[in-house]
Amino acid sequence: MRVLGVDPGLTRCGIGVVDGGRGRSVSCVAVGVARTPADAELSARLLGVADVVEEWMDTHEPEVVAVERVFSQHNVRTVMGTAQVSGIVALAAARRGLPVAFHTPSEVKAAISGSGRADKRQVTTMITKILGLAEAPKPADAADALALAVCHLWRAPMAGRLAAAEARAAELARHHRERLRAAQRSAANGSASKGPAAKGSAGKGSAQTGGLPS
Repeated sequence: MRVLGVDPGLTRCGIGVVDGGRGRSVSCVAVGVARTPADAELSARLLGVADVVEEWMDTHEPEVVAVERVFSQHNVRTVMGTAQVSGIVALAAARRGLPVAFHTPSEVKAAISGSGRADKRQVTTMITKILGLAEAPKPADAADALALAVCHLWRAPMAGRLAAAEARAAELARHHRERLRAAQRSAANGSASKGPAAKGSAGKGSAQTGGLPS
């Protein structure tokens, strides 16, 4: 599976493409950063990032796009910019019929380093080792993009098995509810059919008793 990882940002948007093989085997295809000037209009900056991301999608033809999930920060302006870039990445993927997966920073850190509290330096060091790169990707946004792609490759099989298990459990629960309702209807119908017969039998017995000689 080929995954395009995107670490969204207006000033620097990290982009990385990783191929997944058997087991946990992964290899780096390409990595880079889309940059926009901080003094440019927002619309122009978003267009600039969109053009680069779409070019990467068309060139490398990923099967899925992994994007960092926006989370609350103290800097609201930064969050807004990140969310806007995430939106244009998701839109570009949707236009090409590509599924989009969102992963939180802690999920990525845990998948790559084994700790959800790892810092950027640790993530960069580990992704460099995991992918067997000659040198660490720079800036950190590029390393984060590769980490997102690897995180998805390693988490997707487990997520798929969990989803299948949940679907199976839901199907079994549905069958159980249907059987329970059927049993309840059968019991109710049985009680209804026995009621009149019992009354008729009781009436007949009374009539016979009343006809006996004293």
